[in-house]
Amino acid sequence: MDLSPFEANNSVSCRLVSQIPDVCRTEDCCLGIDEAGRGPVLGPMVYGICFCPVSKKEELKDSKVADSKTLSEEERENLFQKLDEAKSYVGWALQILSPNTISTSMLQRTKYNLNALSHDTAIDLIQYALDSGVQLKEVFVDTVGPAEKYEQKLSQRFPGIDVTVRPKADSLFPIVSAASICAKVARDRVVKGWNFTEDLGEVDTDYGSGYPSDPKTKAWLLKYLDPVFGYPQFVRFSWSTAQTLMDSKAVTVHWDDDEEDGEKAAQRQNNRSMLSYFSAAVGGGDQSAPHQTHRFFTERKLKSVDAL
Repeated sequence: MDLSPFEANNSVSCRLVSQIPDVCRTEDCCLGIDEAGRGPVLGPMVYGICFCPVSKKEELKDSKVADSKTLSEEERENLFQKLDEAKSYVGWALQILSPNTISTSMLQRTKYNLNALSHDTAIDLIQYALDSGVQLKEVFVDTVGPAEKYEQKLSQRFPGIDVTVRPKADSLFPIVSAASICAKVARDRVVKGWNFTEDLGEVDTDYGSGYPSDPKTKAWLLKYLDPVFGYPQFVRFSWSTAQTLMDSKAVTVHWDDDEEDGEKAAQRQNNRSMLSYFSAAVGGGDQSAPHQTHRFFTERKLKSVDAL
C-alpha cells in the first residue's frame, strides 16, 4: 500500500487503489464497503471497498478475515498481507478523507454532515469499481444511518445490483470484513506516519486512540492548541471536543460584519477585535501592555504599519 500520494498533501482527500484482477472483469463479483476512523477527533476517516468473484467467497472466508475492530494491529497487518497476496482475485480501493476535508465540509455554509459525506464516498467507490470494469452483482455495506433507507438509496442509484445494508456488516459478511481491514490498516499507517506541515518542533506522538473520551487525546489537544490559530490539520476542528477547548482556551476573535462593527462589538464585551492586531501604537499610544508578536508574523517578517 503506497501512501505517498496522500502524504504529499494530507490536507486534501486521496484515493488509493490496487490493480483490478482480470477475473473480476469477466466473472460476477461481490463488493464490501466499510470505514475506519469515523469517531476520532484526530486523523482521517478512511473508506474502503474490497471485491472478488462470487465464486471465491469461500476462499475469502477461509482466510479468516474478521471485523477489524476485533483484531490487533499485528493481526490486521497479517490479514492485509494475505489479501494483497490474493491479488489474482481480490481487489480493493480506499478513499482517505483528510481531517481538513471532514471539518470544512461539516462547517461550510451549506451544511454537509458526516452521514452525507459517508454516503457520497461509498457511492463514488462503487462507481469507481464499475467504471474499472468490475462485474458487480452483489454489494454489502455496513450501515451509516437507518439501514433500510440507505439500502433503498443505493439500490436506486445502482439498479441491477443486489444491495444489502446491515448494521455490523463487517462481522456478518467476509467481503465487508476485508474492506474493514484495508481501511483500518491504511488509517493506522497514516496516523502513525502523519507529516505535520505546521512548525511544531518535535511533536509528541503519544496522542492515544484519537477518540475524544481518551485522556491522552485530550491532553494532546490541550498541548497543541494555539490560542490564535487553533489546531494543526491533524485535528478535526469541527468536532465538539476541539470546539469546546478552543472556546475556553483560545483568544476570542471578533469579525467585522454587516450587523455590528467588529471594534464596537469587541469593546462592548471587553475584548479586542481582530483588527487591533494589525494596528500599531503610535506616539502617545498605550504602551503599558505590549503583546508578543505571534510566530506567524515573525516567520514571514510581517510588521504593523501606521501609514501607507
